[in-house]
Formats: sequence, structure tokens, C-alpha cells
Amino acid sequence: MHSKQVWRLIPLLEAAGNVQMAIDRWLLAQHQSGNHPPTLRFYTWSPAAISLGYHQHQYPEFWSNLIWQGEKLDIVRRPTGGRAVLHQSDLTYAVVTSGLHGVDAKRLVARHRLQAYQKICEFLIQGWRSLGVELQYGTAGRGYIHNPNCFGTATGADLVLADGAKLIGSAQLRRAGAILQHGSMRLNQDAELFTQVFGGEAWTKVQLPQGLSVEIIMTALMAAASYCFEMELVVKPLSSSEWEEILAQSK
Repeated sequence: MHSKQVWRLIPLLEAAGNVQMAIDRWLLAQHQSGNHPPTLRFYTWSPAAISLGYHQHQYPEFWSNLIWQGEKLDIVRRPTGGRAVLHQSDLTYAVVTSGLHGVDAKRLVARHRLQAYQKICEFLIQGWRSLGVELQYGTAGRGYIHNPNCFGTATGADLVLADGAKLIGSAQLRRAGAILQHGSMRLNQDAELFTQVFGGEAWTKVQLPQGLSVEIIMTALMAAASYCFEMELVVKPLSSSEWEEILAQSK
């Protein structure tokens, strides 16, 4: 019997968006250079933020002046593609890995991109199923590129509930065989703030079972990830020297 691959699990972290994106970029660079194992982590954004896709250069001016609970909304650029995501009472996951079975991460044709997404999304589908929530891939075509709101349409890289409401929007970055995929899970989003940002027609309520705490969700997703990626998770918080490197690049 071959021994299971060991992945690093970084404990749940609450921080500003630019710090969270710096961590994800750093993890990808470290893994790509062979210095770091595959990693799974979950995090939340404080203050609330709008993250923009790497290539999304235009956005409404008023976004820069939005206030939520007395704090200005952060505007942060992700290293990944896609469109704007509101991070308020959501839970974000990040997977950094390589060598996914049956996926050629160096080939950037659309079929291989979608294969890699679906290989990683499998743990989300299985984890949420164990909590009584059935998810399926979205079916929207390329028209989404005209919609600034990531949660306004659901493509094949997104996961939707049975009623069509989008629960998880994910984005990906590949570097020479290494993959960073991170995504936002809508949990208790404020309808008023969401409508302020994206307009009323964009809002869909996400109906989830009662009593699902962040801890319960993370536990289910960690178990599913261990099964889907055939690996063992080892908890290892970021060390002070790692923080120094990360914060140096987040400035």
C-alpha cells in the first residue's frame, strides 16, 4: 500500500483581503518552486471587501465609497481571473496543488481548465452533500463576461443549488503545472449590501439547512478533501518567518 500524500492545512484565518491574496500568491509560488506541499485553507475577509478578477480593470466608481458596519469596503485584486465577488459573511477556500490525476495543468486549452476545476470542485460537492446540500455545475455560457458580478451568472466553474442560486464561485491560476484555486461560499450575505453593490436583479437568496456553523462546514469539507485528493491533512499555522515573507509582498 502506498502512503498517502501529506497536505498542509492552515487554520481558519480572518484578515484583510490584500493579506489573504498575498498568502495565496505566496503558497502558489512556494509550491511551484518545490518548497512547499499542497495546501488547503479557509479564510474570511475583514473588513468586508469586493475582490476583482486579475483582468477586471473597470468597476463602478461608487464601489470605492461603500460603507459596511462603519468600515469602508476594501477593493482588492485577486491573482485569479473572473469577475467581482463581495466578501461579507462568506467563507473562502483555497487549494494549492499540482499533479492532479488525469489533468494536464500545463495545457491551457479550455477542456483541461474545466477538468482541473471539476477535479478540485469534487471535494466541495461531496462535502456539501454530506451536510444535506446538493450542488451542481452552472450552465451559463460566455455571456458572463459582460456581467461584472461573479454571482450574477453561473458557468461550468461554479456550483449552484437545486433552485439555481449560486452558492460557490471559484477562480483559478496555473503556473507551470501548479494550480491555485480559491472560491467564495455565500453563507449569510446581507441582501441590502449585495443589492447596493450589484443591483437588485442580481440578488438570489441562498437557502441552506439551519445550524450550519463555519466549523461544521469546514469539518465536512476537510473530510471530503482528504477522501477526494487521497491525502492526509496536517495542521500547520503560518510561522513568523513565513508571515514576514508574505507581508513583505502584500505591501
